[in-house]
Amino acid sequence: MITPSSSALVRALYGGELTPGAVASAMTSSETWFPTAIAHRGAVARPLPMGSPLRTVRIEHAGRTYDLVDYLAVNRVTGLLILHHGHIVREDYELGLTPSQRHASFSLAKSVCSTLVGCALRDGYLRSLEVPLGDVLPALSGSAYADVPLRSLLAMRTGVAWDETYTNPRSDRRRFLDAQLAGEHGALLALMATLPRRAAVDAAFNYSTGETFLVGAVLEAVTGKRLADYLTERLWIPLGMESDATWWLESVGGMGMGGSGLAATLRDYGRFTQFVLDDGRLDGEPLVPADWFFEATQPARDGSRYGYQWWLPPADDPRHAGAFMGMGIFGQRLYVHPRRRVAIVVLAARSKPSDSHVIPDEAFFGSVVDALR
Repeated sequence: MITPSSSALVRALYGGELTPGAVASAMTSSETWFPTAIAHRGAVARPLPMGSPLRTVRIEHAGRTYDLVDYLAVNRVTGLLILHHGHIVREDYELGLTPSQRHASFSLAKSVCSTLVGCALRDGYLRSLEVPLGDVLPALSGSAYADVPLRSLLAMRTGVAWDETYTNPRSDRRRFLDAQLAGEHGALLALMATLPRRAAVDAAFNYSTGETFLVGAVLEAVTGKRLADYLTERLWIPLGMESDATWWLESVGGMGMGGSGLAATLRDYGRFTQFVLDDGRLDGEPLVPADWFFEATQPARDGSRYGYQWWLPPADDPRHAGAFMGMGIFGQRLYVHPRRRVAIVVLAARSKPSDSHVIPDEAFFGSVVDALR
């Protein structure tokens, strides 16, 4: 249940008002802020074998040179896992995080949610990505979302108005958070149905956590399963996760929070990222349609660097050719580089929900790719 103390903590965190130690502590307490459902682990954990340790990374940025320890320190990293050809070459736990603790994902959950859409296509729950949202979610009939296809929702190109500014108490994102804190069943879907149209469908990219909530709602509607249960069935048990995960609900017994709220251990984030690196195959068996991750990580025709809930690194750095990322506030990152067989998980406790950092993550990732070449 949401308590006055947890409500105050969440508002202060999202408002960028917590001190560094309080932010680090919050990263491992997110599953206590809202009602949650459990994604259960299976009976057997899939091993992550050890490889040759990566000890030296040289990062050049803005006329200065940094090393791996600098990146951990100044970017407030709580957990770092680097996999190369499926082997752990670097694993760090900082700022009090332990291997058994679950850590908040924030918008890394969006990339997991997108992957479950791929699973739903493979399983036959979805015929295509062209289904209009109003056909799947009757609560959106008559809204600006009614005729928007799922494909445009995944790419956040719906044309529906949304302001994602976390630190503005009057933004749509904060109104969404207030409704979540109220814990009323159906309130978030009702809020999304009130949003006005700002542009034509597919005219432009506009980042919206509320829209990934709708992706989760679509998944629950077509599968007839709670989001965390479908995650258990299709990914958490098959991938051999070593710990249960938790995923926020909008209310007690309510809908899953597709856009945020997943909490898992560092190594389990690593197992998911390795699965993505392996093109959605497990022991050679595809769990998503062929070329799903290729389709999900293509830039839009207008050049926006966002696919189906995945970000694309800057196009002007050749080290990232073919790579893509999951990104969450306070510094959470997944980096997938299929050509170089590199998968990286960064968990962090940065001071603000915005992209506050000293060393750009993309510069660090490129330097890791160089070091492992």
